Amino acid sequence: MDRRAFVTGLTGFLAAPLAAEAQRSGKIPRLGILSVGGGPPTVIESFFQGLRDLGWVEGQNLIIERRIAEGHEERLPDLTEELIRLKVDVILAAGGPASLNAARNATKTIPIVMVASSRDPIGGGLIKNYARPGGNITGLVTAPEELTGKQVELLREVRPGLSRIGILWDMTVGPFRLQKETAAVALALGIELLPLEVRGPTDFEVTVAGATKERIGGLLFAGSPMFVRNRTQIADLLTKHRLPAISVWSSFTEAGVLMAYGPSLPDLFRRAAVYVDKILKGSNPGEIPVERPTKFELVINLKTAKALGLTIPPSLLLRADQVIE
Repeated sequence: MDRRAFVTGLTGFLAAPLAAEAQRSGKIPRLGILSVGGGPPTVIESFFQGLRDLGWVEGQNLIIERRIAEGHEERLPDLTEELIRLKVDVILAAGGPASLNAARNATKTIPIVMVASSRDPIGGGLIKNYARPGGNITGLVTAPEELTGKQVELLREVRPGLSRIGILWDMTVGPFRLQKETAAVALALGIELLPLEVRGPTDFEVTVAGATKERIGGLLFAGSPMFVRNRTQIADLLTKHRLPAISVWSSFTEAGVLMAYGPSLPDLFRRAAVYVDKILKGSNPGEIPVERPTKFELVINLKTAKALGLTIPPSLLLRADQVIE
């Protein structure tokens, strides 16, 4: 028996007891997926694979209701209400804080699993603490507080004389906030951090062009679904204005941004399946610890480096998990 047949058979074996139990109880669990949309399809596929590995097979022992806003965040409250009317047993809030906030505002009883949705869940009032979140929200934090500081260090390695870095910020997500950990790293390196606030794709050209006039030598990306959806446009503008940049997600580097350093999205979504599994089996979300990412990836686009006239230090290339040539 080959490996694929073995895995398929094993999944069916694991699913059978769950399916039988669902039939005996007369109710098949219902999972709601709420997302702004625009992310790489391979990411959500890792979530579905995680469910299959745990014995959950759509159409057999699990019903999945997908509600994707297609980039229109204003639709999220109505989509959430649809999921509530369908009596879903758990909601996966994916792809940005807007999805999580919509779910959070709509229900205090249906369990919510957050993934790629929050950087500071305690400060944002989502949970009480990581060990026992309380309430109906649990899941995975997108990035720890020290992540952006590490990105500042990586940009300095690529451009040693860097003294000013812009932080591209989506104002539709919320007002600009500079984390103290990031500020401390920038201060130690003698780097000035400047916010570059945008409200929509029409602001990108003026903002990036203005950054070069302000002698900004590199950019950071604050996580935003709007940026993810428009990553190719942003990458083209950065190359045009010869600005090196670093993002959290590798999909930006694949689109042409110089570097990415952040948690592995496929790994986060795969872990999210474990949360859904626990809740569907009866665990209280308020008692399931919230996880911080443990797997990080450094991705470098050498083609972009060449276009920007930059030489990536060999020591940095050796540390990269992926190099795009």
